[in-house]
Amino acid sequence: MSFFSRSRAEWFANVSRDLLAGTVVALALIPEAIAFSIIAGVDPKIGLYASFSMAVVIAFAGGRPGMISAATGAMALVMVSLVKEHGLQYLLAATVLTGVLQIIAGWVRLGALMRFVSRSVITGFVNALAILIFMAQLPELINVSWHAYAMVGAGLAIIYLFPLVTRTIPSPLVAIVGLSAVAIYFNLDIHTVGDMGQLPDSLPVFLLPDVPLNWATLSIIFPVSATLAVVGLLESMMTASIVDDLTGSPSNKNRECVGQGLANIVTGFIGGMAGCAMIGQSVINVKSGGRGRLSTLTAGVLLLVMVVFIGDWVGRIPMAALVAVMIMVSIGTFNWASLRDLRHNPKSSSVVMIATVAVVVATHDLAQGVLVGVLLSGFFFAHKVGQILHVRSRGEDEGRMRVYTVTGQVFFASAERFIKAFDFDEVIDTVRIDVSRAHFWDITAIAALDKVVVRFRREAAEVEIVGLNEASATMVDKFAVHDKDGGEDLLLGH
Repeated sequence: MSFFSRSRAEWFANVSRDLLAGTVVALALIPEAIAFSIIAGVDPKIGLYASFSMAVVIAFAGGRPGMISAATGAMALVMVSLVKEHGLQYLLAATVLTGVLQIIAGWVRLGALMRFVSRSVITGFVNALAILIFMAQLPELINVSWHAYAMVGAGLAIIYLFPLVTRTIPSPLVAIVGLSAVAIYFNLDIHTVGDMGQLPDSLPVFLLPDVPLNWATLSIIFPVSATLAVVGLLESMMTASIVDDLTGSPSNKNRECVGQGLANIVTGFIGGMAGCAMIGQSVINVKSGGRGRLSTLTAGVLLLVMVVFIGDWVGRIPMAALVAVMIMVSIGTFNWASLRDLRHNPKSSSVVMIATVAVVVATHDLAQGVLVGVLLSGFFFAHKVGQILHVRSRGEDEGRMRVYTVTGQVFFASAERFIKAFDFDEVIDTVRIDVSRAHFWDITAIAALDKVVVRFRREAAEVEIVGLNEASATMVDKFAVHDKDGGEDLLLGH
């Protein structure tokens, strides 16, 4: 497909549904952007400007059509100490540097690292995020009037029943508009968007962060920017994978890294906080029919138009209507089949999924949960592969020679198993180790081979190693010490 054909498909293949879906997302973004601003300790307009900027830039530069980027809670948590200790201007500088680091990550193709994130980790990430989205709605459901509960119930009924009438208009949009009209008409005393914080009354303008351009400033913002870059890319890559599954279409992870970087640079220069992809809003977009870049652009532009030009009306939207939408997102995001499959999946996969969920929910940090999941996956994988190692032996030359045939992978997890497979007490003249069906992966494996050779030689046996493949032979030539002068003494610590 040519560039123009692909661009046309990404922008204009689904115009009406993209416009409607983008409208729903814009409405849902407003209270969250305000809430995340409060978490970070900055004025609500900082989060709103960020959500506008991130969505608009990523619509053009991102690698996943239909995915929504904006200010997020995970990023806001990282900023708290920087804002408290150094102020807003240093946050804006850190946001720009975050973008630069993310562009570098895209250029060196770090998006390929998603191959090392297992399906169990992604499932755990999704389930944990669904739980966090639901938990975030609880303040709007505790110690409130019966009107709020009625509005939430009515909103959920509209969201799930309206598609039975027609799917032309997204049911979340119908719920938000309908419940807002009811709340305004009856003048209900319930929590509204305007109660979350002051909406901006002017458009953002270009500005340079007012910080000294020196090493002292860099030393302050770099650790925060590096953390923001990692958290932002991790959440964006995970969200892209989830939207890939929901839409059945691929994404360009490296382009997404660069796109996130460009979006954060622009955001820092118009007075916004760093952001990244949002799985909740992306799911709202997809569930509402959004598939193309137009939906993301619509969400960003409409967000700014609504808060700046019709902020008085937007401020009267009842939070209960948006809570109903987010509960729908939580229910739709959670992988309910994963609960049923716990009994059938390998225990290691279930442990990884549950651990990812537990860490994310306990820390409210998606990056920590994914890191734990990836480490556990690596541990279980290494343990499993380490067990696939067989060493057989047979006697030859009337018992004066023992031939060991090694089959499997020798690396840090199987090195000890490799050593224990040899009988060093047998009195023989020659030991032949056939490794034509084995592979030595790392210096731990080479050290294990050194130990085996040296121990046999200490028993006065001649040792032959045959069948090394090219890669293993290169490792042995470079790192083994059993055939080098003084190697035995070095190995034994003499």
